[in-house]
Parts: sequence; C-alpha cells; structure tokens
Amino acid sequence: MLKIGDQVPTGTLQEFIEVEGNGCSLGPNAVDIAGAVAGKTIAVFALPGAFTPTCSAQHVPGYIAQADALKAAGVDEIWCVSVNDAFVMGAWAREQKTADKVRMLADGSADFTKATGLTLDLLSRGMGLRSQRYSMLLVNGQVKTLNIEAPGKFEVSDATTMLAQAQAL
Repeated sequence: MLKIGDQVPTGTLQEFIEVEGNGCSLGPNAVDIAGAVAGKTIAVFALPGAFTPTCSAQHVPGYIAQADALKAAGVDEIWCVSVNDAFVMGAWAREQKTADKVRMLADGSADFTKATGLTLDLLSRGMGLRSQRYSMLLVNGQVKTLNIEAPGKFEVSDATTMLAQAQAL
C-alpha cells in the first residue's frame, strides 16, 4: 500500500475536456501522471464514486470552497480521482462547477487505484472495485501526507485537513 515517502504510481488517468484549448482537445484526454506531477505540489483526493452522496455533498464541495486557500498555501493543482469513466467525471465536474478549481480525473479501469493499494471492494453493492476515500499531498510526485478514511467515514480526507497540511509544509 502507498505510504508517506513513496513516489506516486505512474500511469495514465483520463480527463474530460469540454472546451478546446491549452493544448487539450475536446473529449477525454490522457493525463500522464508522472509528467503531470513533475515539479508541482498536487493535492489529490480520491473517493468511491461520482455522484455518490458524501462525495457530492461534502468531499468535492469542500475542495472547491478551499481551492483558493490551497493555492495560496503552495498547491499548484487539486485532483479528484475516482474509478469512473471520463464522461461521468466530466458530467460530475459540470454539475459540481469544478472548472479552474479541481481537475476531475477518471481511473476507469482502476489501474491507478490498484497501484496505490487503496482499493475498495463494492461488488456486493453492485459498484465493483472502487477507490477508498483518501487524500494525499504530492510534492514532485512524492507522497508528503496521506489521509486514509476508515470504512464509511469522512473525517481526515477533507479539504480543511489538506489545507492545514499544505500550510505546514
């Protein structure tokens, strides 16, 4: 399992882009993790699924609300990662109004999630293999903080905790 001091797993996530520009075409675009984290401080939070109750009502809105404060604390980007496809993540981004605040990144086949060792088996609930709820602060790809929630909890992966950790670096 991923731990503080590790390098974030390499691989590719997908991001749905609705407006062409800045070198991005319309539709799903591959995000090379190693290249995207190089030389940057990234606040990552992962969750079990798009449009799910806690994720939609608390987790994503918290990071949107704290986006400016996180950037003032030295965070270059905020990523939300979920085991969903890029189209679902794009629709959720529109619904949550994440533009210019949080990058909504799809881990459609759970490859990144498996590489972190932070999977959540929701097969019995009809949701398949998902991600545990967690957050981490990456500096140049290295895990500086890692906050893994207990099953069914939302206590340590929130934006307020991440902000305090970013300010302490």
